[in-house]
Parts: sequence; structure tokens; C-alpha cells
Amino acid sequence: MRETHRTGSAVGPPDACRAVPRRPADARSRVRCVVAERCEAQHLHCATDALDDALLVVSELTTNAMLHGGGITDFSVDVVGGEVRVSVSDRSDDLPVALSSVDARGRFRAGGHGWPIVCRLAHDVHVACLPCGGKRITALVPLT
Repeated sequence: MRETHRTGSAVGPPDACRAVPRRPADARSRVRCVVAERCEAQHLHCATDALDDALLVVSELTTNAMLHGGGITDFSVDVVGGEVRVSVSDRSDDLPVALSSVDARGRFRAGGHGWPIVCRLAHDVHVACLPCGGKRITALVPLT
């Protein structure tokens, strides 16, 4: 079954029903589209480097939801006051953790860098437990 969610915006007409992204690439495409629409409508200059940061944050959040959170259950993106607000929900109650870059034997780990990247690039990160289980992570990434 495909999950869909209707989202609205204070700028322009409500968005059409859209499916929850199945891949990080789908989420990045949605971010590009929303940022382009909202920045044009709000007459904001969105720096290319800042958009790249937002795309990296959404890639990490959606990848982590898929790998560690039981899959993406909800996704939203909007531009508010010169920042991209991205929210990704998943099925897991486990909070994100930053792993050491080396294991107990001193060997470098291949993964474990996503959460620190999100925390470094986002202006604000909020993790909320959901009433029916799972969590929602919301990150604000500056566009200017």
C-alpha cells in the first residue's frame, strides 16, 4: 500500500497529494522542487552551497530512516524564513546516536557519520517521539 499525505503552504495553492519518498533520491528531488518554488514565490536568493547542504541533510535523514528506523513513514519539506525545514518520520523509537569514527580495536568505521553531518549542517534539529510509536526528526537548514 502506498502512503500519501496532503500538505499545504502559506505561499500559493496547496500542494497535490504526494507519496512518501521511497529513496533518498526521491526526497532530494522533492527538496529541489519545493526550494525552487518557494524561493521564487518569496523572492529569496537561495545559495547553491546552502541548497547542497539541505540536500545532504535530507539524504542522511532518509537513509538513516531506511537503514535504522524501519522505513520512512512521513516526509515534509517547506521553506520558512530563508530556511529549509525538512521532517522525516520513521517506525523506530530509538533516538539517533553519533558513533565514534573508530571501533574498539582502533579501526576506522565505514559508516556512522550521517547524524553528525545532520547536526553540523542544520541550524536546528528536533527529535520528537510520535504518539503511535516511531519518531520524527525535523531539521532547519539555512538557505542564505
